[in-house]
Amino acid sequence: MMTQAASGIDLFIPEVYDIVWSLIILVIVAVFFYKFFMPKFNAIFDERAAKIQGNIAKAEQARKDADEAKAKYEAQLSTARVDAAKIRDDARAEASHIIADARSRAESDAAQITASAQRSIESQHQQAIVSLKGEVGALATALAGKILGAKLEDNDVQSSMIDSMIDDLGAKK
Repeated sequence: MMTQAASGIDLFIPEVYDIVWSLIILVIVAVFFYKFFMPKFNAIFDERAAKIQGNIAKAEQARKDADEAKAKYEAQLSTARVDAAKIRDDARAEASHIIADARSRAESDAAQITASAQRSIESQHQQAIVSLKGEVGALATALAGKILGAKLEDNDVQSSMIDSMIDDLGAKK
């Protein structure tokens, strides 16, 4: 029997026996695939899903840990800033106290130096007065001796004369 060559759309439509045998082979391959390969694929997929879930959980835990560490760090930073401000304020207060103490000591030292200088000046003034009285007395005695033409030998007379002259000079001031 001679077969006629198919033409047109019949070229694309297979024979019924080809469709049946193709379906039988497809079902056998599908059952074989489902029976042997699908459990392995499912196990691999489940394992991958578990790993992904584990990684997601780890990432979530790492994020929580990072957030906690950040909060702890910020709290420590805040505490450190407060402590630094307190230390800075304490240092300023201590510096002010040290400056005030130094100023007080300087004023006290200046007052002592001034008082000491005042006492020294007063002492030197008294010494100068005593020295001048002695010199004025000696000059007055010498002058009186020249005026009277005689030397005054008696110390009592000399002393009373000097005292009266000094009193006269002091009264004229």
